[in-house]
Amino acid sequence: MSLRFLTSGESHGKCLNAIVEGVPAGVFIDKSFIDNELARRQVGFGRGGRMLIEKDSVEIMSGVRHGVAMGSPISLEIKNKDWENWQIPMNTAPQDLDDETVLAQIKSKKITKLRPGHADCAGALKYNFDDVRNVLERSSARETTTRVAVGAIAKLILKEFGICGFSHVVSIGSVAADCSYLSYKEIALKAENSDLRCADDVAYEKMKTEIVAAGEQGTTLGGKIQIVFENLPIGLGSYVHWDRRLDGRLAQALMSIPAVKSVEVGLGVKSGDYLGSKVHDEIFYEQGKIVRKTNNAGGLEGGMTNGEPLVLTITMKPIPTMKTPLKSIDLESKMPIDAHFERADVCAVPACGVVAESMVAYVLAEAFLEKFGSDNLTDIKFAVENYNKRLGLL
Repeated sequence: MSLRFLTSGESHGKCLNAIVEGVPAGVFIDKSFIDNELARRQVGFGRGGRMLIEKDSVEIMSGVRHGVAMGSPISLEIKNKDWENWQIPMNTAPQDLDDETVLAQIKSKKITKLRPGHADCAGALKYNFDDVRNVLERSSARETTTRVAVGAIAKLILKEFGICGFSHVVSIGSVAADCSYLSYKEIALKAENSDLRCADDVAYEKMKTEIVAAGEQGTTLGGKIQIVFENLPIGLGSYVHWDRRLDGRLAQALMSIPAVKSVEVGLGVKSGDYLGSKVHDEIFYEQGKIVRKTNNAGGLEGGMTNGEPLVLTITMKPIPTMKTPLKSIDLESKMPIDAHFERADVCAVPACGVVAESMVAYVLAEAFLEKFGSDNLTDIKFAVENYNKRLGLL
């Protein structure tokens, strides 16, 4: 059984849920680690008022006994603290619409103003809604909370084999960071201690200035994030079918994050700017190991990991919900209006990086368990050890 998960829940509903299947028996499921990952998603300069309301914490409902995975599906629940203000508008039970108080509360939360750049228009038309609330409650980035919880479990699996990763912001708006002089270890440490997840101190100050200016204008900012995972074995993924290629699987997972508009692997879009002799990473055999002195491929060749660090870069567009709204139409009247505004961030690029880490960790854990088995941790460790012996790595 391969690793897989499903999530449910709405932005202002009672709770968010996830069911994770395929976690090997014997993996320690650290609740405090999951909660810390959820907290990382909520920080960041430029975040909105929702982060002041919620302090996310996971409740592990099943699949774990005394802190250890049993091999059965793991059920997770994260409560929405703001639910107390939405119990009538977002209740799952039928409501008495003859009650004027009830009707007024529901109508007060109804949305018909469409936001350019959001799921509002296409979603309302696709599902035949006259209230855009039905769309935004699920299309909201609040949904990524459960993905971070699932990603935390994936990280715990990978951690058993010394595989770890991090993210850092490489640009926000027009400001780009320069981390070329830093090691990955240094970048990871500096990013983790920055509320913009930026390892360049000079760029950090300029980013903050640009975010403040955008907020004052009632608009929003996007940017670029780099995700790096190290100590991956050679051969995760496969070249034999299109849907087993790891680069394609990673790209799909990252593009599924709200507001992500592009994914690059290694040198990325710059790969088309140079001769092949300058792009491809030469192979050497030194001290009993196959090594590369460059990593333009970003750790992936032929849809498989090649032993080098996995390096991915994503671009997040500016958030569509803005205090100074764009021109749009009303879903009911079709008349011109200003787009709907609901509490939102000016910039959520650092948080997007944490979500991206989670999705990459999930795909890597899935591919790792496909390669080495998934029943229990002991057998998987034997399989990894034997594989490394065959490759001459032990």
